[in-house]
Amino acid sequence: MSGEKLFGAPSHGPAGNTDHEGLKLVLHRYIIDAIEESGKNLLEGSRPMLSQFVIDKVAEYIARLHLAISRYEMERLAEEIVDELTGFGPLEVLLRDSTVTEILVNGPHRVFVEREGVLHLSDLRFIDDHHVERVMQRILAPLGRRLDESSPMVDARLPDGSRVNAIIPPIALDGPCLSIRKFRKDMLKSSDLMAMQTIDQAIFEFIQEAVGKRCNILVSGGTGTGKTTLLNILSQLIAPHERLVTIEDVAELQLGHPHVVRLETRPPNAEGHGEVKASDLIRNALRMRPDRIILGEIRGVEVVDVLTAMNTGHDGSMSTVHANNAQDALLRLETLVGLTGRSIAERTLRQMICAALDVVIQLTRLPDGRRCVSEVVEVVGIRDDIYVTNTLFRFDRRTGFGFLREAVNPAGDKLRRESALSPLSH
Repeated sequence: MSGEKLFGAPSHGPAGNTDHEGLKLVLHRYIIDAIEESGKNLLEGSRPMLSQFVIDKVAEYIARLHLAISRYEMERLAEEIVDELTGFGPLEVLLRDSTVTEILVNGPHRVFVEREGVLHLSDLRFIDDHHVERVMQRILAPLGRRLDESSPMVDARLPDGSRVNAIIPPIALDGPCLSIRKFRKDMLKSSDLMAMQTIDQAIFEFIQEAVGKRCNILVSGGTGTGKTTLLNILSQLIAPHERLVTIEDVAELQLGHPHVVRLETRPPNAEGHGEVKASDLIRNALRMRPDRIILGEIRGVEVVDVLTAMNTGHDGSMSTVHANNAQDALLRLETLVGLTGRSIAERTLRQMICAALDVVIQLTRLPDGRRCVSEVVEVVGIRDDIYVTNTLFRFDRRTGFGFLREAVNPAGDKLRRESALSPLSH
C-alpha cells in the first residue's frame, strides 16, 4: 500500500506508549482500505479468515511505524477491529458476558452495565457519536427498523430476544443513547427467586394456589424490578393442557409452558400504515380460543380491552403495569382508561377494575440491587366508591429481609374456594 494510506500516526505518550482508541481508529480506516484493495469479499467470509487478515495488517502497520506495541495489545486491537467490522463493536464483549443483564450507552464515553441488579460504569468506550450510531444501525438493520432524524426513537428485539431501545439527536441532547436488556438463555424457576430472596416459600405457595384457582393477576413495579421474570415464572404454574396467548409490544416473555401462541404489536411503516396495536391483538386473541391471555404490559388504550377480557370469561389472565405500590397500580389503570377518551363514571370504572382483578403482586428494587416482592394484595371490591383491598404479604423493611404475613385468610370468593389448599388457612 502507498504511504498516503497510512493516515496520521496516532499520538504517543511516555516511553513510546500509544493511545489505544486513537490507534484503533487509524487501523480501522487502514484495514478498510486494505480490504477494498485486496478485492476479496472478506466481510462476508468466515471470521477466522477475516481475523487473520486483520492481524497481518495490524502487524504490518505497527512494524512500518515502529510502534512500541506488545503482541497481546496487537492481538487485542485486531480482535476489537474484527468486532467493529462484523459485529457490535465494544458491545460484543458485553453481549457475550453472561453476568451482564443490561447495557446502557450514554454517548460514546459512558457505557454502564448491570450485574446482579447493580449498575457499574464500564471501561469500554466508543470512538465518537458516529461510532455509536454505526453500531446502532448495525443492530437495527437486520430487524428492519428505521433510525434517523425523522424517526429518532426505536424499540426492537434482537434475534436472541434481548430488548433494544435506541435514541439519537436531536431528541437525545448529549449524543446517541442505547439500552439493551439482555434475554436470559437459562429460564429462572421459582426456586431461583427464593434463593435470591425475591419471594419466600409461603408467597410461592400462595401464588401457586392463585394461579391454580384461575385468579386474574396484575404484576406491578418500576422499571427493572423483575415484572417480566415473575410473569414467566407464573406461567410455569399453569396446567400444561391450557392454551395461552401472549401479547407484547416487544416480545420478552419466555414462558415455560408447552402451548403458547405469541403475538407482537407492529409499529406503522415509514408511510404511517400497517400499525397493529395491542388492543387489536387482544380482540383477535379472543377469537383464538385462549384459556388465558397474558399481556406483557398495560400501557395504553388496550387497558379497556384487557379488563373486558378478564371480565368476560377469561379467568386466569395476567399482565404487568408500572406503579409504585398495589393501590397505585389500580389508580394507574384508571388513569390509562381516562387517557383513552372514554367517558366512564368513576364508580362504574372501579367496579370494572375490581371485577377484573383478583391479586396484585408488587415488586421493588432494594438499594443493594436486590429485587423482591414488596406486597401481595387481594382486590376485594369497592365500598363507598373506595377500593377495598386485603394485604396478604408484605416485605419486612425493618430488617431488610423476609416477609410478613398480614392477613390470616383471603377475603375474596375466588381465593376462599377450596380454602384447605390455601397456605393462609393454617
